[in-house]
Amino acid sequence: MKTLIRAGLTALMWAAAALAAHAQPYPNKPIRLIVPFPAGGTADVAARTIGQALAQGLGQQVVVENRAGADGTIAAQAVIGAAPDGYTLFFGTNTAMNAAPAIHKPQPYEPTTAFTPVSRTGTFGFFLIVHESLPAKTAAELIAHVRANPGKVAYGTGNSTSILTTAQLAAAEKLEMVHVPYKGDAPAQLDLVTGRIQMMVATMTGPTQAQVKEGKLRVLAALLPNRSPLFPDAPTAAEAGLRGLTITPWGGLFGPAGLPREVVDRVAREMKAVAARKEVKEALDRIAFEVQASSPEEMAAFLAEQLQIWRRAVAELGLQRN
Repeated sequence: MKTLIRAGLTALMWAAAALAAHAQPYPNKPIRLIVPFPAGGTADVAARTIGQALAQGLGQQVVVENRAGADGTIAAQAVIGAAPDGYTLFFGTNTAMNAAPAIHKPQPYEPTTAFTPVSRTGTFGFFLIVHESLPAKTAAELIAHVRANPGKVAYGTGNSTSILTTAQLAAAEKLEMVHVPYKGDAPAQLDLVTGRIQMMVATMTGPTQAQVKEGKLRVLAALLPNRSPLFPDAPTAAEAGLRGLTITPWGGLFGPAGLPREVVDRVAREMKAVAARKEVKEALDRIAFEVQASSPEEMAAFLAEQLQIWRRAVAELGLQRN
């Protein structure tokens, strides 16, 4: 009898502890931030910088978990299947949230309903980069060289923006090149440095910036509205005469569908504070990531708008695949 009483009391104590933990304000334990790219790339660096700043505001550790591959769908499915309690968040980008639903048949998920939008995190800076072995010093010279050497220039892609932007460039300029896909910018840029591939439309990691400064790589254009402080001599895409590039490379915070409004508001409020911090902005400027924040409603509207843009572009280029 005493054993049964002790067992009953123990069970009650555990239940009371569980109820007390549940009753504590969010958050009361570490938060997972799932990133759909390998470690070392710009998305990973941005997520870790933002995650660390969020942790300070939320008072709980934010643990970055990299789940690369399958156009971001591996990471996305992990978030979709998680409990909607705010302890699993997604550093979503246009790869998982726009490209995968637009490219894959059947559609892996409907992003506007499978996730809870929380806030924008920012906009990625992309650059047209070539290996030193190419004779081109400008975008026009690159286009002329590729036209004169059909099928001989290999380009790498590490995310959906690089895939679609390079496809748009090739279609607009009637270029024939060899496509080498990678799981992220970091491994692709390693091959760019060695010359295994000769060009990329990519984000700008620290090691790649060092290779540009050493002259092993060249930046021919910045796919930005204005010239980048990182490479002020590189013209914008418009200045370089690059046509038909319609993609905005963005990042945002999401949770599983059904995330409680009080959790959404808390994280969105902290993201707004993070975006206003000078040291965060300066850190992210060094990788050409413009930190931003938004309301959940603005994030939802932006997602829907971008999804339509991607679906239209993918259909025009015939990029859908099973």
